[in-house]
Amino acid sequence: MTAGGVRLVAVAADAASGGDPTAPVQAALATAGVPIDGRVLVDEDEAALERALGVEALLTVVVAGPGGSAGEIVRRVLARLSGTRLVLNDRMLTALEAAYRRIDRPLPRRAERQALLPQGATPWAAEDGEPAWSVETPRGAFAVVPRGMASPSLTAHVVELARALVGARRVVTRILRVAGVSLGDVEERLAEWLGREGDVAVSTVPADGEVWVRLRARGATVDAATTALESVESRVAAVLGEDCYGRDGDTLEHVVGRELHVRGLTLATAESCTGGLVGHRLTNVAGSSAWFERGVVVYSNRAKQELLGVPDEILKSHGAVSAPCAEAMARGICAAAQTPCGLSITGIAGPDGGTPQKPVGTVFIGVAVPGEVTARRFLFSGNRAAVKWQSSQMALDMLRRRLGGSPP
Repeated sequence: MTAGGVRLVAVAADAASGGDPTAPVQAALATAGVPIDGRVLVDEDEAALERALGVEALLTVVVAGPGGSAGEIVRRVLARLSGTRLVLNDRMLTALEAAYRRIDRPLPRRAERQALLPQGATPWAAEDGEPAWSVETPRGAFAVVPRGMASPSLTAHVVELARALVGARRVVTRILRVAGVSLGDVEERLAEWLGREGDVAVSTVPADGEVWVRLRARGATVDAATTALESVESRVAAVLGEDCYGRDGDTLEHVVGRELHVRGLTLATAESCTGGLVGHRLTNVAGSSAWFERGVVVYSNRAKQELLGVPDEILKSHGAVSAPCAEAMARGICAAAQTPCGLSITGIAGPDGGTPQKPVGTVFIGVAVPGEVTARRFLFSGNRAAVKWQSSQMALDMLRRRLGGSPP
């Protein structure tokens, strides 16, 4: 008998990079009331992945595209764990051919290797995008799904399999998403609930640039579990206050977009060290054209002067990585785009370029809302990708707070 419930394992070329590839799976399982016992991010290293997948669980959902080195590694490791060999799966080959037909391309010869699955594996075709597959092993069941998992049919397959394996436990879960404060601060506020026995278990999960507070309620019926959860959730949310920006599948970009839309405001962005990451995240939100006007990447000092009108005296006296420059960038993009709201980011993402006064990770973020322009200094840790992601998180969170955004 396998231990544990449902685990999530994501395979990435750089597991420390921004974004959480397990988020769509977590959201789908949380909505279905399926508890998640753990989440692991693993580099594309076969030994590391085998260790991560060797932990017994009823179901492990592996987030990795079928192609590339990640797909190859996952297939080899799961073949060993299932005690079988890789064989050509005709159904997977058909699903891959259908996926390529949808983009009007023939299946490349090398891509046929993606149809080599552990013997006994079951493919899941998707109505759009890449297919997925599952396999039973002595250590539990495994489902291998593509990054993003936007296909409703794949989501339904994962939820159905999880429910069948976990059983009819009456469990209701809720994720409260917190930004702008540290994990230690959140845990100090929640000391009353963390690690306590009862109908509702409260735990914290460090995420990318934020903290998730997970509430898991159990009851004799779903209604009983929901009632218990709502009672604790209201008190926990009150303690978290405005630092809690959303629930379950909410993201900062969705919350910011909602607040801009409700208030009839528009936004423009001016980014230096993040290279357009904030604009990318905002334009991933459906309907963002209603409130996102434009974004510019102003990497050089000349670009900041020519496109945003940043005064030469600011650049000479304070430098491009400074609060006065961030404020000038925010004012400049609002003037150029004729928008009431603006976001600006300027900093040192590394790995080089730091000084004792402004080390790598130093970032200044400017926010312009009607009648007010402010800037804050941050010192982020991690590699270049991590600094860029944290910068985008804090920029969106600062704007959310200026707009008065809070969970609905």
